[in-house]
Amino acid sequence: MESSKQLSLIAPCGMNCGICMAYLRDRNKCPGCRGPDENKSISRSKCRIKNCPTFENGRAQFCFECEKFPCDRLKHLDKRYRTKYNMSMIENLEHIKEYGLEKFVENEKIRWTCPECGGTICVHKGYCHSCGKKSNFS
Repeated sequence: MESSKQLSLIAPCGMNCGICMAYLRDRNKCPGCRGPDENKSISRSKCRIKNCPTFENGRAQFCFECEKFPCDRLKHLDKRYRTKYNMSMIENLEHIKEYGLEKFVENEKIRWTCPECGGTICVHKGYCHSCGKKSNFS
């Protein structure tokens, strides 16, 4: 069973905050999209997807629960991440919907763990945050 901290690092849009450079960095570390806003940059705390009315009052936890899924904002974000980082928010959300959050987190741990040192590969940088080894899919 995955820890609740690992599960809480999956953003409403399907981003795994645990592999984000803002979460991995040592200084001014972001607590993840579901974490408190005080240490986040303005772009993260004011994120239109995270602050979408769909998530008010706990009506939904993920974008796939919305009738507009995938909305234009999510499609735009997904295109950017597919192009620049070889990762899809929409595919992540579809996987969560079909197999559940715990299975998704389990798979993410395998996908983003450095085979050299066991550290975390950063989706934005394409290399291990701990040892610097470049990933095969970046």
